[in-house]
Amino acid sequence: MTHKVFVAGVGMIPFKKPGTSDTYDVMGANAVRQALADAGVDYRDVQQAYAGYVYGDSTCGQKALYHVGMSGIPVLNVNNNCATGSSALFLARQAVQSGAVECALAVGFEYMQPGALKSVWTDRARSLERAAHLTNELVDRPDLPGAIRQFSGAGRAHMQKYGTRLETFARIRAKASRHAAHNPLAVFRNVMTPEDVLAAPALWDGVMTRPMACPPTCGAAAAVVVSEAFARRHNLRTDVRIAGQALTTDTPSTYDARDMIRVVGFDMTRAAATQAYEQAGIGPADVDVVELHDCFAQNELLSYEGLGLCPEGEGEKLVDDGDNTYGGRWVVNPSGGLLSKGHPLGATGLAQCYELTHQLRGTAEARQVENARVALAHNVGLGGACVVTLFTAA
Repeated sequence: MTHKVFVAGVGMIPFKKPGTSDTYDVMGANAVRQALADAGVDYRDVQQAYAGYVYGDSTCGQKALYHVGMSGIPVLNVNNNCATGSSALFLARQAVQSGAVECALAVGFEYMQPGALKSVWTDRARSLERAAHLTNELVDRPDLPGAIRQFSGAGRAHMQKYGTRLETFARIRAKASRHAAHNPLAVFRNVMTPEDVLAAPALWDGVMTRPMACPPTCGAAAAVVVSEAFARRHNLRTDVRIAGQALTTDTPSTYDARDMIRVVGFDMTRAAATQAYEQAGIGPADVDVVELHDCFAQNELLSYEGLGLCPEGEGEKLVDDGDNTYGGRWVVNPSGGLLSKGHPLGATGLAQCYELTHQLRGTAEARQVENARVALAHNVGLGGACVVTLFTAA
């Protein structure tokens, strides 16, 4: 037996640069309090909680939630690399949809350090070891940090295969900055032109400049999901429904294809999108607004294709046609995305939920997408996991 699942409340704190934020537990607790207040739910009514973070010790979720209440409920800590926040939402949605509980909470938070991502553990095999070995074979830039090498390598592969121009990635980055200018919760709100992006220091000449990479960020976001029966009993809102959601992991093609586009999660994205569309009974043409995983400008373009917004190889045309911003076919990352809003790993997926919930409610203010009725969230982590969620307005 399955039950309809609704997003009753969302919360999100302003994202900040490392060294300028509160501690992870304070950030997480503040986002949870916002989500509970937005839903009109007392913490004592929450039956399960899922806490997502990447950089932290065991039971950090309890540390954060105990500031809100100590009700004895199950608290499960989630780590799925950059897809952690949406993985927490996936588990909360699954618990409610299955009937195991009627009210669940998902929270994600991250307290990050400056600089490129790196492994904390140096005395054991790395989870991304296989991807790193293949990247070393395909991308001859050992001087670059791992994530930059992987995603710039994927961007270069797309450029070589389809003739995609560096200017196209610059236009994607500039679009993110224009959107974020209207988001008071974004870490970067300065507007850049494509020319500004191209003139910035190069991480790899002809392939990627510094603004095309998302910044390390601290922040938190949360969501309360409930069943229809629970919402009726407690007089909660049911105007945003999770209509489809899928979590996928790697298949052999990630590595066997020996293609950097596959290494960074293209096939996981395509599989998750296909499953989510089928669950919701809709297709890409039905979607109005998208929050996707633009950890690098290159990955935004790859994700257009993986999500079925355009055929493979036609991401540049989508940008040229203006179909990724206001006035086009879709508005992609109205929040400013990871590139400008920021990317606190454990919080990102739930920050996407926050943005899209407000878009479907019609409360996104200056960022509002006109007549938004169907929204898609895409959150991917190498190693790997990908979550695609479809939200619909009642």
